[in-house]
Amino acid sequence: MAPRTAPDPARRSERARSAVLAAAYELVSEVGFGRLTIEAIAARAGVGKQTIYRWWPSKGAVVFDAFLAANGRQDGDFSLPDSGDLGADLRIVLRLSADDLTDPTLDRTYRAINAEVLGDPAVQAEYRTRLLDPLLNVTRDRLRSAREAGQLAPDTDLDFAVELLYGPLYYRWLHQLGPVDHDFTDRLVDAVLRALNPPAAHGRSGA
Repeated sequence: MAPRTAPDPARRSERARSAVLAAAYELVSEVGFGRLTIEAIAARAGVGKQTIYRWWPSKGAVVFDAFLAANGRQDGDFSLPDSGDLGADLRIVLRLSADDLTDPTLDRTYRAINAEVLGDPAVQAEYRTRLLDPLLNVTRDRLRSAREAGQLAPDTDLDFAVELLYGPLYYRWLHQLGPVDHDFTDRLVDAVLRALNPPAAHGRSGA
């Protein structure tokens, strides 16, 4: 008779963690962030409530981990290409952002999170630290390298430039003012670069 293999605690823990993340992601899209409870997540995942609290300090932390996992990301896992063509690189990242926002499996969850961000400072802090700030930081770094290469005016305000790129995208998505598609994001990049570039840089930026 072959000896029995002892259960692998690490594998069991990973299965439980994955079940919690899946349950949190499903439930927040079904009931919204405000009505979501740790008890409901535990029940759907088939784990004890204390198991969740052992890994996450709050409901918000679980939800943000679930959202990052659904997007195939970890904390701070954002990057922008640097091909030397600023316009082409920005089109890539804004197209990806548009794809995320309009993905039917993500849209309701993301809207629920955004609603909570407006009224809950703790959720806002999680959102800024784990989702928004990493994206803005890598975009700012890419714009800085373009400014140093002479593709943007030397006095370009990088913080303002980042807001010019993402502000209209999220505004249109949030208020459902029109399609958030690649045509829109390409036109947005072109408009922002025309506003930021010195006249001599237009031909070099790919705008």
